Amino acid sequence: MTPLSVAALYELQAGVQMVEEPFRDVARRLGVSEEEVFACLEVLREGGVLRRFGARIDQRRIGITVNAMVAWGVPPDRVETVGPAMAAHPEVTHCYERRTIPGRWEHNLFTVLHQPDHESLWRHLSALSAESGIEEFVVLVSGREFKRVPAARIPPSAMPAVRSAR
Repeated sequence: MTPLSVAALYELQAGVQMVEEPFRDVARRLGVSEEEVFACLEVLREGGVLRRFGARIDQRRIGITVNAMVAWGVPPDRVETVGPAMAAHPEVTHCYERRTIPGRWEHNLFTVLHQPDHESLWRHLSALSAESGIEEFVVLVSGREFKRVPAARIPPSAMPAVRSAR
């Protein structure tokens, strides 16, 4: 990755302002032209580094107030079928496998669901359980939120110096 790529990602990870030309401010802060910012982002997209650019919605403000991580006890020989089947449900936003701790924690498949209320959550969990045949699961419903940021963050210490190609 070029210094401009890292710097552009750093600038954009906090979002852009809701103004007519948001990338103009980004380009100014980077000391490059808007065209250079757009070209850089296109290279990042083509290279698979940047998958998409979209809005981040405050789900609580739109009524999605029940967030739950669900730990499922899936037999190891069924993870390859149950995991993708659960992940295919639009209500499931994350689905991943983790190691178990024999004798302490036997749950190996995790899903995350965001719903407007507990009734909706349990309706979807019942459907996932019935469809998969997995009856062993633990539901961890979120309480107060202390921090929520995208998974990948570029720290300030990783910021290179950027020079315009102009």
